[in-house]
Amino acid sequence: MKHSPEWKRLMSFMMEWHIESTSSPYNPHLYVSLVNGRYQLSTANAIYSYGDLYDNFLEAFAQMDLETADFQSVLLLGLGLGSIPTILENIHNKQYQYTAVEIDEEVIYLASKYTLPELASPMQVICADAALYCAQCKDTFDLIAIDIFLDDMIPDTFQQTPFLENTKKLLTDKGVLIYNHLAYTKEDKKQAKDFFEDTFKVVFPKAQILQTNGNRMMISNGRFLKPQH
Repeated sequence: MKHSPEWKRLMSFMMEWHIESTSSPYNPHLYVSLVNGRYQLSTANAIYSYGDLYDNFLEAFAQMDLETADFQSVLLLGLGLGSIPTILENIHNKQYQYTAVEIDEEVIYLASKYTLPELASPMQVICADAALYCAQCKDTFDLIAIDIFLDDMIPDTFQQTPFLENTKKLLTDKGVLIYNHLAYTKEDKKQAKDFFEDTFKVVFPKAQILQTNGNRMMISNGRFLKPQH
């Protein structure tokens, strides 16, 4: 991990501290900043990654019974700065074998520079289109996390039945899939509801939407959730 000076880390609890800006064919604007002591990766209109404060997956994992799930292998579709493994390691004390698929070489470069070396879990990073990868992959995984955005949009390919069917084939018998869907605006919320009812739940009949404060987090099987009291 590329460490920032301690004074910058401390200042980041009072103000966002810009670290690096770059661009790529997929993301014209990529910004790494230090916020509350964590590296944050943002685009012009969205936050791609925020360490163990990445609320959508932070809240989703908090509702899952990770102790009895017995996961070993995890497929990340969309890498960001590696918030998902960071949350699972720092908050839940879990180490898994990761495969991360990310189409943007610049995002991979930033993750490799700032955060991935700090992870204890082994990770293979593959620069590829996630849809093509899932269509061709022969491996299976206990947990698949879909966190795919281009700025503040989810490409249509990843909201279609063929893509979900391909990811379903990559799950082990004990496996579960989590899908992060936008829910910023009223229109986003309607699209998320329609996607869940018309597409996601058709492919995953036992699916549920998790109650979170941000996006709509969809889980392929509710049996992985903690009992509600």
